[in-house]
Amino acid sequence: MERTPIPVLTVQTAPYEDQRPTGGGGLRRPTALFESQRNYLPNFVQSLLSSVDLRDRQGCTMVVGSDGRYFSKTAIEIVVQMAAANGIGRLVIGQNGILSTPAVSCIIRKIKAAGGIILTASHSPGGPGGEFGVKFEVANGGPAPDMVSEKIYQISKTLEEYAICPDLRVDLSRLGRQEFDLENKFKPFRVEIVDSVEIYLNLLRSIFDFNAIRNLLTGPNQIKIRIDAMNGVMGPYVRRILCDELGAPANSAINCIPLEDFGGQPPDPNLTYATALLEAMKGGEYGFGAAFDADGDRYMILGQNGFFVNASDSLAIIAANLSCIPYFRQMGVRGFGRSMPTSTALDKVAKVMKVPVYETPAGWRHFSNLMDSGRCSLCGEESFGTGSDHLREKDGLWAVLVWLSILAARKQSVEEIVRDHWAKFGRHYYCRCSLLHDVEKETLAQQDFLLHFFLFDYEALEPRTAYFIMRDLEALITDKSFSHQQFAVGNNIYSVERTDSFEYIDPVDGTVTKRQGLRIIFSDASRLIFRMSASSHVRATLRIYAESYEKDPSQHNQEPQAVLSPLIAIALKISQIHERTGRKGPTVIT
Repeated sequence: MERTPIPVLTVQTAPYEDQRPTGGGGLRRPTALFESQRNYLPNFVQSLLSSVDLRDRQGCTMVVGSDGRYFSKTAIEIVVQMAAANGIGRLVIGQNGILSTPAVSCIIRKIKAAGGIILTASHSPGGPGGEFGVKFEVANGGPAPDMVSEKIYQISKTLEEYAICPDLRVDLSRLGRQEFDLENKFKPFRVEIVDSVEIYLNLLRSIFDFNAIRNLLTGPNQIKIRIDAMNGVMGPYVRRILCDELGAPANSAINCIPLEDFGGQPPDPNLTYATALLEAMKGGEYGFGAAFDADGDRYMILGQNGFFVNASDSLAIIAANLSCIPYFRQMGVRGFGRSMPTSTALDKVAKVMKVPVYETPAGWRHFSNLMDSGRCSLCGEESFGTGSDHLREKDGLWAVLVWLSILAARKQSVEEIVRDHWAKFGRHYYCRCSLLHDVEKETLAQQDFLLHFFLFDYEALEPRTAYFIMRDLEALITDKSFSHQQFAVGNNIYSVERTDSFEYIDPVDGTVTKRQGLRIIFSDASRLIFRMSASSHVRATLRIYAESYEKDPSQHNQEPQAVLSPLIAIALKISQIHERTGRKGPTVIT
């Protein structure tokens, strides 16, 4: 039966000035902005599509997925209609629009697509009052590099029209191919709805020893696990892979139904929001726990009795135990990568293994270049993003399967593995605190600040204030008189060894990325880092990182806040944050 051609329309629009993507080609804003501002989403999608050269765009294949948050299905429909009108030949979409970020990367690489669009705001809240985001991945399956993000932004500032097929409708629930004839198009436009899990699962089967993990979860010496999908995209992956494929009992997995508002909690895998998991782990019944963020690229690891593994330690421990994974026994280990703010725990492992470490700015796109050139096998960030060269995205479930493989091989508990690692390589006490421009909140007293600093973010910093704090800090620490300065805090004396404003020269293409954070490195290898971040719609985020290295095993049982309080006091003194903001402390636990 002959199909009626669907019209392609050109819609007049006006540009928005605020559509500059953050790192990796992503735009994250309040959901209400996408819903209420005329053409806000179509404008950005058109800018994104137009950033792909017309010759590469015509007839190409792209992948589309979402984390299932509110507004996703409406947005997918708009993306499909605009992709068709802009000459894309085929879209591959996860069933019901669901695809994790690692799965999108996997499919792009598997089918050699031109790129992908992921509708996610990562760990930010969902629902009408939450956030929404659009992220662009390029042909290697990784986040868009800076020059692509800049191209998208420049197009967005002068956009006058966009192309769309408003009558095109796709059934996201039906697996298989759907074809549409468009006016003035010689070839039909195709949409393929694929199983959200299968292609990604096949990749994992080729990386891990599933029999060893299955025996850990079902054998005579099995451990009980508890996995929290936080009502994000990972529910179907956890059920299918950990339960159906690897034999974990169905009740091992909680919050596995993707919800548009993630059940009313931010889908952020940390000790604040994964409270159901933490309470369950504290009971001692489970030997291993994990949680994921909304789009599945970040994770958190807990051991029995709620033993918490920080992200930097997790990365270093994975690096030290890669021989447990068949993929690395076959491929070898060529190098490691970590973002500059991430603790130097990975560096200690790399030195023993005699492999290079690449210290990059925050943002996964910098790792993608290293992996494409064969320089980097494993990389990670302090914000619980970890991955390897099997993809070009961080991969939460991959990291969890690595941990389960380590548990299976070493036959130790999570806590025993971590403490053995500290005994061999030393312990890196580490924390991060963020100051955000958002809403006014004052909840903590001054005397509570140092005690809770390592657990809390605090908000309501005026953006101009953040800028001037960083400007004055840079002038202070890069002045010659600051070098070799000493700070006495209680019984501790810290001698400045070197300072800088971090810049990165990409060893692959020579690209220079400047002003990526201010570093103060002390003679005992302690570090203070101040960095401006733009990871959300918030206009200004200033983050402070503190790290202290302790080699002596007898000192590995101290409370992090006790170790780090002197460093934090130095950070507050030289930045004058409280004096310049009128703040008394943090407001939001993270």
